[in-house]
Amino acid sequence: METSQAEELPMANVAFIGLGNMGGPMAANLVKAGHKVTAFDLVAASRDQAKSDGAAIAESGVGAVKGADVVITMLPAGKHVLGVWNEVLPAMAKGALIIDCSTIDVESAKQAHALAAKHGMASVDAPVSGGTGGAKGATLTFMCGGEAKAFAAAQPMLANMGKKIVHCGAGGAGQAAKICNNMILGISMIAVGEAFVLAEKLGLSHQALFDVASTSSGQCWSLTTYCPVPGPVPTSPANNDYKPGFASNLMVKDLTLAQDAANAAGAVTPLGKHAQELYKTFDASGHGGVDFSGIIQHVRSLAGK
Repeated sequence: METSQAEELPMANVAFIGLGNMGGPMAANLVKAGHKVTAFDLVAASRDQAKSDGAAIAESGVGAVKGADVVITMLPAGKHVLGVWNEVLPAMAKGALIIDCSTIDVESAKQAHALAAKHGMASVDAPVSGGTGGAKGATLTFMCGGEAKAFAAAQPMLANMGKKIVHCGAGGAGQAAKICNNMILGISMIAVGEAFVLAEKLGLSHQALFDVASTSSGQCWSLTTYCPVPGPVPTSPANNDYKPGFASNLMVKDLTLAQDAANAAGAVTPLGKHAQELYKTFDASGHGGVDFSGIIQHVRSLAGK
């Protein structure tokens, strides 16, 4: 089920836990939409920013969720999500909804749903695509897993933070869709980078290759929206010294989640595995904070350029 718009949601009491580069702007958009947001993060600077954006600041995650209609978490990894959910679920109001927008492993997402069910709470895993720009501009795509009733309850709230909301299936399906999508993204960016490096060696200009491939069978998002060389797509990070965007260390995380899922499911993804290895090498060489499209720099280095 795919939706891009939802009915307007009356003002709700929302708890938002995890106010980093993605969570902070998402919480701010909920404030802009008219919701009463009570937020918490372990980092003081993140709490201060949320306060300046109009959110009330709680002293703890448990304090944030008291009286909330909807609880949203945006955290680094599965262990953090499970830790926070174990703490806050007993303190949540009866009938409240809990949504996790983190990108985590599928098994942890399923465990989180089981925890919510144990406490009688509706739950949705809703990882996002769109990066920091999408978080700030409320143009994210949400990939959702959970029961249909829970998804229906979450949809209007998510519509305040994104443009596209897709129900992918049962609990954990949102995470599955996210890691499959990002495996495609990681592989395709390397392929586009390799093509541009080959073009350079053959004396073909960046613009010439772009003009051909962007309207031919090589067309893909990594080329037409996020072109890894300066010039053809002025808004791509390549024109801003590869500042993220979506950092390479986050691509390593997602490709690793994909490999873990593939191993657990008995799937074989050789290109996904090789992409993970290339990004891990790029990260280990000190480029983890570089936008993932900067992998073209690593591709050039392989040829001694």
